[in-house]
Parts: sequence; structure tokens; C-alpha cells
Amino acid sequence: MNEDERALSSQIASIIGEECGDDCAIIPPPSGEFVISTDMLHETTDFPKGMTNWQIGWMSAAVTISDLAAMGSTPRYLLLAIGTDNPDRVMDIVRGAHDCCTRYGVRYIGGDLDAHTECTIVSTGIGEVACGSAVRRSGARIGDRIGIVGIPGRAEAGLLGCCEFLQYLLEPKPLVAEGQALLHAGATAMMDISDGLMISLLDLAKASSICCTIDLDLIPQVSGASLPEKQCRDLAWYGGGDFGLLFTIPPSHIDNIAKKDINEVFFIGEICTGEGVVSSCGDQIHIRGYSHFSS
Repeated sequence: MNEDERALSSQIASIIGEECGDDCAIIPPPSGEFVISTDMLHETTDFPKGMTNWQIGWMSAAVTISDLAAMGSTPRYLLLAIGTDNPDRVMDIVRGAHDCCTRYGVRYIGGDLDAHTECTIVSTGIGEVACGSAVRRSGARIGDRIGIVGIPGRAEAGLLGCCEFLQYLLEPKPLVAEGQALLHAGATAMMDISDGLMISLLDLAKASSICCTIDLDLIPQVSGASLPEKQCRDLAWYGGGDFGLLFTIPPSHIDNIAKKDINEVFFIGEICTGEGVVSSCGDQIHIRGYSHFSS
């Protein structure tokens, strides 16, 4: 590192409270298992115009913490590799990421800095879960009920100009406590729905080799948005950027969820034999959602 980079690293260390003099962070082994995830975000495809650097940092941490939450794990550590065309942006990005980590009890333990033609951030998170208890996408079983936590479509409503939903777009809140509560309630499969509800249902169906049968009337929609009803429906079905949870659970365990005091829980269908995603009337549902290679 040159002198300017060393000074920037020292400033970052003063924010995150970690030593930045070594090439590696040292963390203790877990009492159970590590759960690890990484995400790459680019300014042109992932950060809406008007986002502050602080919000960019917050989102970069939140997307990875959400992946850890969707396994039912306790998020522990975060590393952030920041590439930017302007080093003056770095400190506010770091502050945003650090504030998100602090909110969810995560240690921001370091990362990397580099010059880049556009702001590009790679976020790596490490969580901890008891051995063999992580909730995977592949655990859904015939007869399970399908539920979601959160109202899908709010982030994209914010992107379309509905100011009351901008917080869901710019400062997403990963559902860490909810993911852990669903694990303890007996969820058999789980994932977040950041790419859109329908495509997430398809991903879960493929991972578990089952069919998701959905009562379309039970999918909640954004309310109060100044958008046509059909557009609100499409946002709920296909909108990306939300960090709610999709999960499956045996009917005998549903009462456990009520005991966990989880807000915005909606049951929208059940797991059946077959494949793909169909409506409760038996019709195939058109699937689309966010794609990194077509954005």
C-alpha cells in the first residue's frame, strides 16, 4: 500500500475497531458449524441512483447478513472488499456497513481496498449454527405449508417512485431474529426472496425436488402505493430487492410460529408432489425475477 492507502486503512480501523495491519483476520472456531456467504454488488446494477455512500455500505452488509439469516444462523463476522473510482467515498461506505453490522451484532473484521471504474463491493459474511441444524432450501417435504415473512414488492415500489417504500429499497433490514425463530419453530426449508417471490419459489422447488402449490389470493401486496392494482400484484409476485423470508414448515409446527412473535407472517400454499410452481387451480405460473446477467 502507498501512503494514502495506509492512511485510509488506519481511518477504517478507527471505525470498525479492528486491527488492519495483517493480511488476515483471526476468529475463534465455532461451537457448531460455520455458515458462509459472499455477494458482489455493482453501482450500475445494484445501487439505485440517489443512494448515499452510507446507504451503499449498509446495503452491502445487509444483503449478506440476509443470506446468513435465511439459514437460521447467527451472523458473526463480515469482510468488505471495496473497489471505487473515488477514495473519498470509502469512509461513508465503511460507516454504513459498520452501522448495519452493529445493528445485527456482527463484527466487521476487515476486507480490501482497490481502484475500480465503478463502485464495486464484495461482501463476505460468516455465521454460526448448531451442527446439522442449518435450514437449507432442499428440506421441504410433501404436505409442508409454504409461508413468507414480509410483504414482497415494497422495495421495487420504492424504485418506481413510491417514497413511502424507499426505506425498503435503500436500507433493507435482514430478518435475523425471524430466521432464527423459524429454525427453532421447525422450518424445513428457507431462503430469502431478494430476487423475487416467484423465482425464489422455483429455486426452492428445484432444490427440494417438489412442487410449490400457491393460492395466489393469499400473497400479500403493498398497500398505500400510488400504483394500479395489477402493478401492485406484479410487484408482489416478481419484484426484487426485498429481504423477506420464504420458508416451509409441517402443519403440526405452525403453532410454534405464533409463540415466536414473528410479524408479517403469511401462509400462501403447500408442498405437493410434482415439480415447479403452480396455482391452487393447477395452472402453471409464469416465472420471472431478478437476473444478474440481464439487468
